[in-house]
Amino acid sequence: MRSVCEMLGCRYPVIQGAMGVICNPEFVAAVSEAGGFGTLATAFAADVDTLYKQVKETQKLTRQPFGANLLVMNPLTQQFAELLAEEGIKTVTVSGGSPKALIPLLKSFGMNVIPVVPSVTVAVKSEALGVDAIIAEGSESGGLQGFKGSSTMVLVPSVADAVKIPVIAAGGIADSRGYQAALALGASGVQVGTRFIASQECIAHANYKEAIIVHSETDTGLLNMGGFQVRAMQTPLAKKLLEDPSLIKQGFSEMGTEESWVKGDLEAGVLPAGEVIGLIHNVKSVREIVEEMIQGGQNG
Repeated sequence: MRSVCEMLGCRYPVIQGAMGVICNPEFVAAVSEAGGFGTLATAFAADVDTLYKQVKETQKLTRQPFGANLLVMNPLTQQFAELLAEEGIKTVTVSGGSPKALIPLLKSFGMNVIPVVPSVTVAVKSEALGVDAIIAEGSESGGLQGFKGSSTMVLVPSVADAVKIPVIAAGGIADSRGYQAALALGASGVQVGTRFIASQECIAHANYKEAIIVHSETDTGLLNMGGFQVRAMQTPLAKKLLEDPSLIKQGFSEMGTEESWVKGDLEAGVLPAGEVIGLIHNVKSVREIVEEMIQGGQNG
């Protein structure tokens, strides 16, 4: 069985999770340059040309391998996959729905396919379809989630026991303690999301990063967006949506991503984040985050 680093071509088994419109090329390249594995998010790319430009910009900034995340529910995903293959991207993570229909296409391109799964059942089915590794994402993670899931502490060892391919842990990982814990649970690597938002290279607005720093581990909640949930910080807007979910159907389904995530208007949309915000107390460079995670630094 190939190790995660052999599969991805990176120095450390630390994958940067998808983050929608705040996943800028400079940030992705910084993760790969630091020895991890950067991934371009495609969820909010408006069209193939937009993604093409992001790929090219990232390639200009690093010669190290990087990948991309494909969102199953996105109607442009097949076109995005074809573009990524043409541009030499060797590894994709797949989230936001069942990867069953997408896996044969990706494998025909010779790609490494790594689905994000919420349960042992989905992990076993994915392995049977020929994926190369599994990202087992616990329910404490930020962003998109289904309506059934278990914590990272339970999910990761359960999946590791059930499959023969490498397992990558996600959800609640911000420092070396989380990294070492993931390995002890049977994972071969980690995927990190929220911690990387509070990095110098991430395009997320300073207001978003500051919100991560000042909130505690109990300051997130799951918003029912209809066909899926989003774990987000309990800002005044998010609290209103938690108290009255019907408001989401009246215009909040797009979550105001550009205005809130990038431009800093925290009342324009919800701010996805995992419970791990309770461990994040400062903004650091991507390299500092990766190296401290691997080498033993514990200050989030």
